[in-house]
Amino acid sequence: MLKEFKDFISRGNVVDLAVGVIIGGAFTAIVTSLTDNLINPLIGVFLGKLDLSNLSVTVGQATFKYGAFINSVINFIIIAFVVFLLIKLINRFSKPKPESDDAPDQQTILLSEIRDLLKKESSNN
Repeated sequence: MLKEFKDFISRGNVVDLAVGVIIGGAFTAIVTSLTDNLINPLIGVFLGKLDLSNLSVTVGQATFKYGAFINSVINFIIIAFVVFLLIKLINRFSKPKPESDDAPDQQTILLSEIRDLLKKESSNN
């Protein structure tokens, strides 16, 4: 059982996934910093408030921190857009190159022979 676990954990996909999670966590920290330190102050300039994360509404004894939610939505949109661009870039480079084999495939050859035989037979009649 220990050997099976070792084989599982050392597979390329698991290691790739672990690296992706670690890089994703680091990237999330960068995007959060970008949102908190650059984008929110810029939005705050236009709205007249400097810190969106402190925006809240109190109803009764409940406090709804919609500013923190706005920060999370901005973070998600930035991360989703960057992931979209990365996938688009990866797909561009990983597309298999079309085979430039000029020779016709076997089915085309057979169909051509059948066509030629039918033409020959109809011209004999």
